[in-house]
Amino acid sequence: MKPFFVLIKCQLGKSYDVATQLADAEIASEIYSIAGDFDLIVKFYVPDEIDIGRFVNDQVHHIPGIHDTKTLITFKAF
Repeated sequence: MKPFFVLIKCQLGKSYDVATQLADAEIASEIYSIAGDFDLIVKFYVPDEIDIGRFVNDQVHHIPGIHDTKTLITFKAF
């Protein structure tokens, strides 16, 4: 399994709705609200053979209330 993070910028007033939809979909390992340029940081795990870009496109981007995303691919956990 390979982990990665997605920073999500939500439409105004939609961060709780987006977080709830992600949690209900049971595709995320962890979901946190954050301060700054983005509203949420979400940790995902996918099998090694899964394309991360396609996963984000197919499983995350369609959620109503998401304005923008930034995917952070990880290399090594310490």
